[in-house]
Amino acid sequence: MARRTRRVLKTAKRRATSFARKTRLKKSVFDSGNLNRSNKRALQLVGDAVLIAACFVLAIFIRGEDVAMLADPWVLAVTLPAIPATLLALDRAGLYRAVLRYITGTVMRVIVLGAAVGAAVILVLSAAFSVPMPVGLVLIHAMLVLLSVGGVRFWIRSLIRKPSLRDLTPVVIYGAGHAGQQLVAALNLGMEYRPVAFVDDDIRLHGTTINGVPVHPAADLRALTARWNIREILLAMPSLNRQRRRRIVSRLETLGVEVKTIPSMGDLVSGRARFTDLRAITPEDLLGRDPVPPKPELMTQNITGKVVMVTGAGGTIGSELCRMIIAQKPTALVMLDVSEYALYTITTELRDTMRDNATRILPVMGSVQNPGRMRAILRHFKVQTVFHAAAYKHVQLVEENLIEGIYNNVFGTRVIAEAAAECGVQSFTLVSTDKTVRPTNIMGATKRMAELICQAQAQKQSGCTFSMVRFGNVLGSSGSVIPRFRDQIEQGGPVTVTDPQVTRYFMTISEAAQLVIQAGAMARGGDVFVLDMGQPVKILDLAKSMIRLHGLTPYMVDDTHEPEGEGGDIAILITGLGHGEKLHEELLIAGNPQGTEHPRILTASEISMPPAALEKLLEDLWAACKTFDLRSVQAVLLRAPLQYRPENGEIHDMMWQAKSENTAKSRLRLVGTNR
Repeated sequence: MARRTRRVLKTAKRRATSFARKTRLKKSVFDSGNLNRSNKRALQLVGDAVLIAACFVLAIFIRGEDVAMLADPWVLAVTLPAIPATLLALDRAGLYRAVLRYITGTVMRVIVLGAAVGAAVILVLSAAFSVPMPVGLVLIHAMLVLLSVGGVRFWIRSLIRKPSLRDLTPVVIYGAGHAGQQLVAALNLGMEYRPVAFVDDDIRLHGTTINGVPVHPAADLRALTARWNIREILLAMPSLNRQRRRRIVSRLETLGVEVKTIPSMGDLVSGRARFTDLRAITPEDLLGRDPVPPKPELMTQNITGKVVMVTGAGGTIGSELCRMIIAQKPTALVMLDVSEYALYTITTELRDTMRDNATRILPVMGSVQNPGRMRAILRHFKVQTVFHAAAYKHVQLVEENLIEGIYNNVFGTRVIAEAAAECGVQSFTLVSTDKTVRPTNIMGATKRMAELICQAQAQKQSGCTFSMVRFGNVLGSSGSVIPRFRDQIEQGGPVTVTDPQVTRYFMTISEAAQLVIQAGAMARGGDVFVLDMGQPVKILDLAKSMIRLHGLTPYMVDDTHEPEGEGGDIAILITGLGHGEKLHEELLIAGNPQGTEHPRILTASEISMPPAALEKLLEDLWAACKTFDLRSVQAVLLRAPLQYRPENGEIHDMMWQAKSENTAKSRLRLVGTNR
């Protein structure tokens, strides 16, 4: 509690400092609140006129000319017109529209133009009226105008900014390339950060100064952090590959600072973001891999010019599939979801961002468990391609709501798959999960049953090509570990991890959606595709890394009432594996993957069932569900070729447990009555 209180106080202090800084700036004599724009413009014009005249007098002294020439009316006649001419040129070039606080070196180009116009006027008039005027004197005058008019503006800018320098947050910028230089220029115009050093791995830059900021090697990071009391390091390497980014961030994690990054190069080039749109480094930046460019022919094969339907369109994977699909220009995109809010959200997003896209966006509310509704939708819209992403995916919720999980994941898949086969759909792709491999929970078992249903439909050779795509966790999906960890850290902890050894596979949402589309295009019928997920991630290490990325220090506890750890900020609490959870997930049952034309898509030969045998199994499962006989449900799942291994044979359905408790209480009351 004390540690959480300190974090709250630190946040309050930062906000108070920011408010005080803004208040002081508003009181500055140079602030726009004290003079309106026309008054400031008039003040600058008068000041520049005085400077231009004074520069001519100074030029006479520098060149050693006779001061008496200032009394010559002809000299005044050819020099005085240069003042309004110079001012007019500066005004037309935009000098008097520039805000002094934000001027940069580019303003000198404007002043050079004005000085050149003034010099030209003097030379032209002196030649026209035959007034002797040394060219050297005119050039010196032009140089003095440039230095004085420009110098005064930079001096005023420094006066405006100097009082607030001590309140700016000192930062180190990692990366002294073009992006880093752009970032420094942008930060110097702002009132939040003060760049004190660059760090770069290029030894050619070490010891140099860029935009007034010295460049250091990475070995100096700890010393720089201590010297300047650095709390934030800004990563200015937008085109960096993830492997190198991981190495750099792992080095920065040990410094106890918060790491932020500029947007990606794609966002910068497209104009979707600016250099100053800094954000915290996220696990998604580190865990995701450098994407393999999608194969255009696979992305378009089942989509372009066709009517495509996505079930579960408002979910994490479903919505990303919709974004990818609409970019391939189908004739129509049918988005099905049982959640009104989720469907409204993705529909609004696509209609706002795809105004110039000719694709018809068709949001349809409904459940995949409704056979009549599914057949009507497929026939009415003449759907040609289906991506079936609708499912209950949260292990604990499905474990505690067993029957609904089976209805949706098993019988919902049966309904939409049979409807697709009957209604002329050409391609049907099931979005599956790595939890289907030797499942220990109901969610995994139901998704494996869904795979068996699609495999059986493929055996019937209806004209629809059925396939399934199996992969692990996607980064940032609803209810996944990363958003939960982020919320726990922001609340001051503890961060909860189920087991110190637990690992999971991760993939970015965009990569998963791209690969699902491409896998479906490669299907021949009954294919089980497995996505290459890379290496599994240890969840405890992920939790520690996320805490350090926030500039905080993790420490381990066995319960929340233990004393705070030595030098720690956020506690990590081991809670134990939940019902049906495994230490390590797998992607293959048989362990015999074959390559495909895409380097990150594999295909596996998995056990299937004859359609008749599967139909009998599904009938038994339906009957057990209808009577809420969960022991029979469990027996049917154990009989199926799922390799289902429930934890100690226990049933964790909440209604089943409540029913069992009520039955036990009734028996006790009956025994008491008989006595």
